[in-house]
Amino acid sequence: MERRKILIVDDDREIVELIALYLAGENYDILKAYDGRQCLNLLKEKEIFLLVLDVMMPELDGLAVCESVRQTSNIPIILVTAKTAPMDKVKGLSTGADDYITKPFHPLELVARIKAQMRRYTELNPLGGHSAEIVLKDLVINAEGHTVMKGDVLLNLTPKEFDILVLLAQNRGQVLSSEIIFERVWKENAFEQDNTVMVHIRKLREKLGDDARKPKYIHTVWGVGYKVER
Repeated sequence: MERRKILIVDDDREIVELIALYLAGENYDILKAYDGRQCLNLLKEKEIFLLVLDVMMPELDGLAVCESVRQTSNIPIILVTAKTAPMDKVKGLSTGADDYITKPFHPLELVARIKAQMRRYTELNPLGGHSAEIVLKDLVINAEGHTVMKGDVLLNLTPKEFDILVLLAQNRGQVLSSEIIFERVWKENAFEQDNTVMVHIRKLREKLGDDARKPKYIHTVWGVGYKVER
């Protein structure tokens, strides 16, 4: 059985080698990159299961890489950064990262976080495979047929409402900002999206029978964005 690949990205080569050293006995195949563009190229060439990504890098920083990866993949991403302010963490998580660790850190803590994210992705996340059917509580979402069943009731969603629901379900546990949702669903720049996403999510909640005050499906993370729980 092929070992699962972890990609470590940092412009500080000593940190890359240190992380790789601590992961050496964990039965992973370790790949290394030293800038954002090299990282994206490796992601196109290899089947990566988890990404350890430094935020502050020249040319293409970690946040830009994270946003790019999230357009096509829901692999776990752990951001590594020297920034410690709460808003830096919020910004990192809102780009689609699953976890966030600040420098300096103990390598064993990072290893523990990596193993936890790998377990969630490969064992607990029903989207770890390639099934076109997504089960979210009592919803059955068919990505190929563009249908959503709630019990034995077929929900009448618009294409945009359906795409928002699929996007959130494919990235369950992650907080997605309105800007990211708009850019991925509408395929346009989010600078002038106004309240478009909020309005669509309100209508989507109505069709799902979801109470925004006590949500069953779509949770609002105030000041950050929206998510569905694992």
